[in-house]
Amino acid sequence: MEAKKMNLPRGPDNLCFDKDEFMKPDFDVDHFVSECRKRVQLEELREDLELYYKLLKTAMVELINKDYADFVNLSTNLVGMDKALNQLSVPLGQLREEVMSLKSCVSEGIRAVDDRLSKQEDIRRKKMCVLRLIHVIQSVEKIEKILHSQGTNELSSLEGNSPLVTGQVLERIATEFNQLQFHAVQSKGMPLLDKVRPRIAGITATLQQSLEGLLLEGLQTSNVDIIRHCLRTYATIDKTRDAEALVGQVLVKPYIDEVIVEEYVQAHPNGLQAMYNKLLEFVPHHCRLLREVTGGAISSEKADIVPGYDFLVNSVWPEIVRGLEEKLPSLFNPGNPDVFHEKYTTSMDFVRKFERQCGSQASVKRLRSHPSYHSFNNKWNLPVYFQIRFREIAGAFEASLSDSLEEAPEGSSYCLLATHMVWTSLLKCWSDQMFLPLLAHRLWKLSLQILARYSVFISEVSVRPISSENAKESKKSVPAGRKESSISLNPNEDQGNGSSPESQPLPSISSTQLVYIAADLDKLQEQIPDIIEIVKPKLEMIGFKNMSCIAEALEDSKTSLSACMPTLNNRIIQDLSESSFTYLKSALEIPRLYRRTNKEVPTKASPYVDSALKPFYRLQNEYRDILKQPMIHQWLEGALSESTQKYYETVSDVLSSVKKMEESLKRLKQARRTAASNPVGTNGGMSDDDKIRLQLALDVEYFGEQIRKMGLDTSNIKSFSALTELVLTAKDQATVEQS
Repeated sequence: MEAKKMNLPRGPDNLCFDKDEFMKPDFDVDHFVSECRKRVQLEELREDLELYYKLLKTAMVELINKDYADFVNLSTNLVGMDKALNQLSVPLGQLREEVMSLKSCVSEGIRAVDDRLSKQEDIRRKKMCVLRLIHVIQSVEKIEKILHSQGTNELSSLEGNSPLVTGQVLERIATEFNQLQFHAVQSKGMPLLDKVRPRIAGITATLQQSLEGLLLEGLQTSNVDIIRHCLRTYATIDKTRDAEALVGQVLVKPYIDEVIVEEYVQAHPNGLQAMYNKLLEFVPHHCRLLREVTGGAISSEKADIVPGYDFLVNSVWPEIVRGLEEKLPSLFNPGNPDVFHEKYTTSMDFVRKFERQCGSQASVKRLRSHPSYHSFNNKWNLPVYFQIRFREIAGAFEASLSDSLEEAPEGSSYCLLATHMVWTSLLKCWSDQMFLPLLAHRLWKLSLQILARYSVFISEVSVRPISSENAKESKKSVPAGRKESSISLNPNEDQGNGSSPESQPLPSISSTQLVYIAADLDKLQEQIPDIIEIVKPKLEMIGFKNMSCIAEALEDSKTSLSACMPTLNNRIIQDLSESSFTYLKSALEIPRLYRRTNKEVPTKASPYVDSALKPFYRLQNEYRDILKQPMIHQWLEGALSESTQKYYETVSDVLSSVKKMEESLKRLKQARRTAASNPVGTNGGMSDDDKIRLQLALDVEYFGEQIRKMGLDTSNIKSFSALTELVLTAKDQATVEQS
């Protein structure tokens, strides 16, 4: 504390340290130096410390000079102090002895008072025990007296007491019995209480027997006053559960045993629904008086309500559950999923209707927290039901993912059976015939798994080798739905022969199947957002509101499917390009057709151009109903760009070859100086080389015209402008030479 109060003199502002650092309790020299070294060099730190040291020394001298007289007189002022202290020691010792003596007296007085208080407390406790025992004896005698007088009156005159009077007497007995129970609990362990206990047990048995008889009499005679007095008496002695159990055994159980009959349920088409309707009729027909007395009915008057009872929850419902579990065990059998789903939905509808019969929300909460309610719900083996449904859907879906790629059934909006089964499986998951609210999370997971599995399947199919043209032609004669079976049987047979997966060739796929896959994939991506509208009402049934999470998950699935499209597009474009170029490379044969054959000057395109365009016309005409025009145009432009590039290279090679041949012939002509070497035909003076150039120009012009007839712009076809320029130059050359 002294260190904190001391103020060091202020130093210059340019010091590299804070003067208050020296006054900290945890001041450490090493730490101080290391911190200062981060800011300045050691020489500067030393200079600042020396400067501040001189400042401190000066301040200390000034302080001494200021209070110099006090420093000098310090020893002088203490002369004779020891004598003064000795004079004070004697009276202080006497005072100490007096205080100690007084303390001893006070302590003895306190101990005496504590002893008296403890004895008084012990006497008070014993007195209370005696009083409680007296109350117990008095209550026992009073109750026995009331019961004895009641029995005497009943013997003397059967008409002397009405049921109402009996109910009032029981209420008096119950009030006294309640006090008896309280005092008996407080006097637990007393010998006298053990002697009185048999009498208390007899009173208890008599009271319960009387209450049970009175309650049964009130229920049988529909006497509201008797029921009210009886229930109020039960509540007084804290035996409300006994009353509810009695109602359950005497009133509810016989009705339940009569209604729940397994033979009736199995014999009638709507036997389960009829049985539940009869069970629902029990409450309004047989519990009306009980609900009026306990406040469970709307017409109950608050002044006459006996609180603390809930017969629907504690009497009716447990007996219903017991009857269903014992007398109708087949109700919970999940072996047949369709029957199980029907029974479950019917039963849950019955539970909801029963909840609506409860008088309040608090009663519904008590029902849902009741052990028998949980027992009833746990009897339904929903995981087993889901496993059966899972195998049913997943098995059919996996069966459709075969190597044969069968076509979808007639009337389907999809082309392939696999895609048709994807959409069918998704709809089935959320159909009313399969969906259960408690399985919503599992069905949602299954839906995402179906989409993911289909995405993997498409990725695998996309890399299959494309079957040859001969194979494609042979498959045209195969009926729909089995056209690819011949392709996929051989790999399966190889698997059966035990060959290793590495040695098994991938099953091939036709161009038509690639187009079908692309069409289905595009349509499925369009329909994926529709799943939200299908799923939304089902999820709202379980209180799920975060539909953005569902939309994000579906968007991820859609993205996964979209990732397969580039590969499919490239495969289709490549196949179209190769099919077309198979004919376009026939341009290499044009020199052979015209060189030294004396053929006439060409006036139309070669037949190979039409053959090369057939795959494109087939794509436009045969698949226009299942493909979107932008997708067709994308494939046409891509395939035409690739084939045109190769066509350009082929035509360029032909023209180069023709030019070289022409130059060679010219050199030969110049060498021989004779007209016999002139390669001019006999049909009009045009050379064979010019005929070749003209034929190529006609082919390319016709090729461009057909592309435009397809609705495409030749400017979007790569290398087409270069190809056109190439053949036009050759054509101009041929025209110039002829002229």
